[in-house]
Amino acid sequence: MEDIHYMSGDDVDPILLVELLDKHDADIIAQLNEQDLETAAAILSQFPLDRAVEIFDRPELARAGELILELPEDLGGRILKGMSADRAADVLRQLDGPDRTSLLARVDFETAQSLKLLLAYPEGTAGSMMTTEFVSVPSTYTVAETLKHIREVEHTRETVYAIYVLDPHSRELLQVVSLRQLVMSDPSNAIMDVASDRDPVWVDPDAHREEVARVISIHDLLAVPVLNARHRMLGIVTVDDVIDAILAESTEDVQRFGGVEGMAEPYLEIGFVDMIKKRAGWLCALFIGEMLTASAMQHYSDELAKAVVLTLFIPLIMSSGGNSGSQATSLLIRALALGQLRLRDWWRVAMREIPAGLTLGAILGIIGMARIALWQNLGIFDYGAHWKLIALTVGTGLVGIVTFGSLAGSMLPFLLKRLGFDPASASAPFVATLVDVTGLMIYFSVALLILRGTLL
Repeated sequence: MEDIHYMSGDDVDPILLVELLDKHDADIIAQLNEQDLETAAAILSQFPLDRAVEIFDRPELARAGELILELPEDLGGRILKGMSADRAADVLRQLDGPDRTSLLARVDFETAQSLKLLLAYPEGTAGSMMTTEFVSVPSTYTVAETLKHIREVEHTRETVYAIYVLDPHSRELLQVVSLRQLVMSDPSNAIMDVASDRDPVWVDPDAHREEVARVISIHDLLAVPVLNARHRMLGIVTVDDVIDAILAESTEDVQRFGGVEGMAEPYLEIGFVDMIKKRAGWLCALFIGEMLTASAMQHYSDELAKAVVLTLFIPLIMSSGGNSGSQATSLLIRALALGQLRLRDWWRVAMREIPAGLTLGAILGIIGMARIALWQNLGIFDYGAHWKLIALTVGTGLVGIVTFGSLAGSMLPFLLKRLGFDPASASAPFVATLVDVTGLMIYFSVALLILRGTLL
């Protein structure tokens, strides 16, 4: 991809500008993202207004808020007004209070009020994701009148695939009619005669984006209406907005799985200080947790002194418990996010994880015992006269630790959700730390039972 280095709109080579405009939006955005802020703004200032709006409407454009502030005031205001309402609100959220106020002052009163409404909803909710640019008609319209209305407003609406039929007086949502239903119907028919008999599917403005995604997926919708308590339409959430939101959510969840606070910015755009802040908190918390592991080993220091051979299997024991816990945590977090489980299902999950943990632990235990026996008989390592008891200790310990890890890993997401936290916070490192401490206690307790009177 050819690099561009322009410092002002007057310096932009017209030939290269034409070449750039001939590219697809995604290619233009990729090139703009590689430029410094001033250069990217200079290029965009030379774009036709409708093309600039298309570029800013794409969530892949980095630093959109800063870029629009860098443009001339009049141009920035026209671009913001031309953008879809939900995307414009996303751009405004990237800015601090004064810059946001300054940008809102560049658009007309109606647009500013519409954007302030979207900004009032908490981020990640249906209200924050919705767009107010939808096609609606009163229930008194005919099919012909509705099609005529669509032709008139199509260029100002985000989607025309669904037409929302409203009560002409209260503005309550009565029905949803697809564009296909309209096209296939007699133009003289009343719009309500074309609509389905089923009640329309809708979501509350405070619904979380994962719930919105679930509703759209279950009902196979291209958009879902957002209604207030009085059943009046506030806007719609389209399937592409849900996909963008879920991708962002998935990114944050993956980061939390690794013990990092969620970060919305691309890796190379995160400042060094912000990177340290996002990682240090979790790392310190996990480090303090691991200190309990040292305390547990100190508690069993006498046993370790008598049977040093037990220390050879501590990494094996700890990692197996942490791995089983991480597996269970990952499965449960995903099931909770998809709505496959509710808080009241914790008991059913526990009853599944206990036998699963016992079975998995037994499998690992057999492998561990076989390994000790093989090494002993082949002369690779001498575990002493009581090697069979050591093998039994390791095998039994693995059964207990893997079972505990599976149970703890499956219950933590339920506990966190019950306390109002994001279940994704039950990251793999957090589960591993918990299981490390308890795993040592289980291991040495088993050793005391089996090896008492011999090595201990």
